[in-house]
Order: sequence, then structure tokens, then C-alpha cells
Amino acid sequence: MEKPEFFDLELFLKAQYENGVTIFPPRNRIFAAFENTQFCDVRVVILGQDPYHGLNQANGLCFSVARGVPVSPSLANIYRELRDDMGCLPPSHGCLKSWAKQGVLLINSVLTVEQSAPGSHRAKGWEIFTDAIITLLNDEQRDLVFLLWGNYARKKGVLIDRRRHKVLEAAHPSPLSAYRGFYGCKHFSLCNAYLKKFGKKPIDWQLPLSS
Repeated sequence: MEKPEFFDLELFLKAQYENGVTIFPPRNRIFAAFENTQFCDVRVVILGQDPYHGLNQANGLCFSVARGVPVSPSLANIYRELRDDMGCLPPSHGCLKSWAKQGVLLINSVLTVEQSAPGSHRAKGWEIFTDAIITLLNDEQRDLVFLLWGNYARKKGVLIDRRRHKVLEAAHPSPLSAYRGFYGCKHFSLCNAYLKKFGKKPIDWQLPLSS
């Protein structure tokens, strides 16, 4: 992080912590997406917006929630599409770590948020950082699958060379929009078909059933 925007981001976060603002995810989970999925192992990228802003929800992986925390409505809709598309049974938890360990980079565009204040850390510098990650993946990897759900994620499509990678777009899985094209998108099976076409191991989308 050497650009001025990153310095501003560091100052902003430092001030937030010093002022006693509760920030999610916890400090040791902010970069969990990169700790669970090594750059060289990435096969699939799922892009979210910013972390959950409720107590104990965010665990550093987009759409994922910490074990013991109720599954979010958006994640419940992802489970529904997984069932319809791949026959996957919905687990009793919302932890997506097993996907991350297989090379699914679960990254939010903004990596932190203030408690009960959705979008509060947007335009503070995180987007520049995560755009750089997407650009690096685009330039240095081949035959990745990018799952872009919702208008916010779809805007990131301009960073991706579709001659080198597969981009799958659909509505956001939120209850407000899932019926407008997320249900029935079959992104999980399409993703695996693409990976197999290029000699890559498909993702086992079935999550462990118990917490």
C-alpha cells in the first residue's frame, strides 16, 4: 500500500479504532479472503460489496457469515440456487471457508464497515486496493471464472479481459432482486463446466452440512 489513497485509508481506520468505533470484520479477519485463498490457487472469484454490518456476522469472506450466526437472506438464496442447479443440500451454517480453500476468492470490494452503518467505509480507498487485485488476477492468470452478482459487481467487469477469462453476470441474490435473474442463472454448474473445459479441477460446491 504505497499510493496516497492507501495512506489516507490507513489514517481513516486508525482514527476509527482510536475513537472506539466498532468495525467489522475483526482486525485479524480483514484480509481473510487472501489468507484462505492463495493468489496462485485462485480459480473462481466471487465479488461482494462490503462486509455484513451486524454483530458477529462478518468473517472476512464475502457472503459468508461466522459459524453460529444465522445465515443471511442473500446467502440463503445462494443456497437455494445451489440446490436447484447442482443438487447441493443447504448446510446449517453460513461459513464458506471450504470454497475459499478450493480456490474461490470471496472478496468484498470494501473490506471493512462500521457497525450498523452499511456502506460507511466506501470511497475511503479500499476500492482502489481491490480493483488492483482484480486487475492483477486478470493480467497474470488465465481461464478464471468471475461471478458478478448485482449492478455493483457487474461494473467491475470492465477490469476483466473476457478473452482470457469467463465472466458470469446475474442479479444480486438479495431477496429484493434474486427473482430478477439470480434464480435459475446456473452459475455454479456453468463455472464448473468452464473449469473442466480448460483442464482445471471443478469446485465442490457442497458445503459441510453441520456447523
